[in-house]
Amino acid sequence: MRRVVIILLLGFLHPGVNGQKNDTVMADTVISPVHVLRTATFDGQTYPYIELKEIIVYGKMPRGVRFDYRRHARLVYNIRRVYPYALIVRNEFGRINRLLETLPSDRAKRDFLQSYEKDLLSQYEGDMRNLTFTQGKILIKLIDRETQNTSYDLIRQYRGKFSATFWQGVARIFGANLKSNYDANGEDYLIEQVVREIEAGRL
Repeated sequence: MRRVVIILLLGFLHPGVNGQKNDTVMADTVISPVHVLRTATFDGQTYPYIELKEIIVYGKMPRGVRFDYRRHARLVYNIRRVYPYALIVRNEFGRINRLLETLPSDRAKRDFLQSYEKDLLSQYEGDMRNLTFTQGKILIKLIDRETQNTSYDLIRQYRGKFSATFWQGVARIFGANLKSNYDANGEDYLIEQVVREIEAGRL
């Protein structure tokens, strides 16, 4: 299962406006920082201008989705653990496709992919071995979210149908499914909300 995942890797003010201090300070005087507030003019009237972080208000959760604080905290932990790898897959997916287009033959492409897989194993095998089974299943979902391709499709594209079928069989033995589609408005609703919070910098 871990080898499968390895294969898939084929406020309100800015610091610059903080305070103005007098160059000369009296011995018995304590000067606190002065914050310069920016302004904006609308219809000839000047108002204070403050940038606020975006706040997302979520609607009612889909039917069948339950919220449990402890489980949610664990879900947040697991997603933060694997989401960076999903982003790596997304970036590498685009980069590898561009490189493959420049290679002159199928043989050159196969040689390149074999070399690339060895590099991935040496770089990420240790990290993948430290992932839990639950984290692996979440990563499969997030890879589909980021690439719009299931893990099965990615393996089939780069390793062939036989290899994809083999690894799908291995995954099914352990209760996973490489053909899983990401459903942001259904069973993966809570995962989607956590990812959005991460993307917004709030987690």
